[in-house]
Amino acid sequence: MNTTTPELTARNLAILNDQLGAEALLVHKFAQAAQSVQDQAISSQLSSISQLHRKHYDSLLNYLNSHQ
Repeated sequence: MNTTTPELTARNLAILNDQLGAEALLVHKFAQAAQSVQDQAISSQLSSISQLHRKHYDSLLNYLNSHQ
C-alpha cells in the first residue's frame, strides 16, 4: 500500500492559492457585514455564512498542508 501523498502541480497550487484567497475574502466580508447590520437575525445569518467560509478555508489549508 502506497502511503505517500502525490505532489501538487504548479497549476494545482495556483488554484488552491486562488481559492484560499477567495475564501479568506468571503470570511472577512461576511463578518464585516454581520457587524454592520442592525437586525440581529440578519447579523446571525451573516456570521454563520462567515463561519462556513472559515471552515472551507481551513479545509483547503489542511489539504494543502497534508501535501507538503
